[in-house]
Amino acid sequence: MTGSDQYQWKTNIMKKPSLKQAGWGAALTLALCGTALWATGADSSTPAAVPAPKPQPAEKSALAVNAVQPRVIEWPISVTANGNIAAWQEAAVGSELGGLRLSEVAVNVGDVVRKGQVLARFASASVTADVMQQQASLEEAEAALSEAQANAERARVLINSGALSGQMNKQYMTAAQSAKARLSLASARLKSEQIRLQQTVVVAPDDGVISARSAAVGAVVGQGQELFKLIRQNRLEWRVELSSADLLRVKPGQHAHLVAANGATVEGKVRIVGPSVDTATRNALVYVDLPVGSRVQSGMFATGSLELGRSTALAVPQSAVVSADGYNYVYRIGNGGKVSQVRVELGRRLEQDVELVSGGDPSMRLVARGVGFLNDGDTVTVLAPGAAPGAAQIASR
Repeated sequence: MTGSDQYQWKTNIMKKPSLKQAGWGAALTLALCGTALWATGADSSTPAAVPAPKPQPAEKSALAVNAVQPRVIEWPISVTANGNIAAWQEAAVGSELGGLRLSEVAVNVGDVVRKGQVLARFASASVTADVMQQQASLEEAEAALSEAQANAERARVLINSGALSGQMNKQYMTAAQSAKARLSLASARLKSEQIRLQQTVVVAPDDGVISARSAAVGAVVGQGQELFKLIRQNRLEWRVELSSADLLRVKPGQHAHLVAANGATVEGKVRIVGPSVDTATRNALVYVDLPVGSRVQSGMFATGSLELGRSTALAVPQSAVVSADGYNYVYRIGNGGKVSQVRVELGRRLEQDVELVSGGDPSMRLVARGVGFLNDGDTVTVLAPGAAPGAAQIASR
């Protein structure tokens, strides 16, 4: 055996385990296998225990919301209309005298006045002088009448005695009648001048509000010249233009709801339906009385509706409806607060409510607001009535 072969043989002898080591390893292996077989076969008919499932975490609420149910209400049947707001009657207050100077203007535009209240005064010195002159003429006529009546009485006495001819007696009687007529004329002239003196004071012909003024102190105005415009009794009306097809459904006494250009909402009542239709537009005017003190002004444009009757409708707040992809939806609250998207068809709108034509029923519980933040299948927390959604959301986080 060569040197290399002896080296390889010694190496293999050193790597080979001893019998003692091999015996201990086999014994250990058999012990482990026996223990496993004993544990498995101790009771082969008993199934192995299944571990309990872990509890799933509760689904997180997407939003804290208030719930609302559709309401069955009496919904008004109406026709939409447009028109202008105008004065019921606007009186033009002018001068009944000519050639007199305005000495005082007591009111301005927007002033509320009462019937008989002084609006302006004219300088009355010349008219007062005319009144005094006619007063003197009246006194002169009264004296002449007194003398003529005395002469006529004496003539009647003398005619019986034959001392006076019938012709002279007739002349005395005629003179007495003429004096009486001149007295009446003087009295009428005095009354005319007194009326002119009263007309130097311009007064309101009715209760109302001054809508325009052209009078100025110091101006000499002509007879009949307009000084003021007065909205009688401060009454306004809405003059609505309706097509001839809608006129048969409009009756006096029906209610009207209008919104002016300044945002003011006013409730009115139909006073009269115009008796004629415009041949050019085929529209007719309907006059709607507005309550005194409304926050609207003459000349404003307003749009609104006339109430023709009432019908039953299913209504929800407009905040409970969301539009998406050309359709309208509400979110129904189910068991456990899970919401489902329900497609609905909308009808009429009135203030904050909208009519559900289809897709809804009174038993549904709907999300009242915030529907734009929800998706189909989300879970929500339903708040108690009157609770603020914002506070509940913060508390749940």
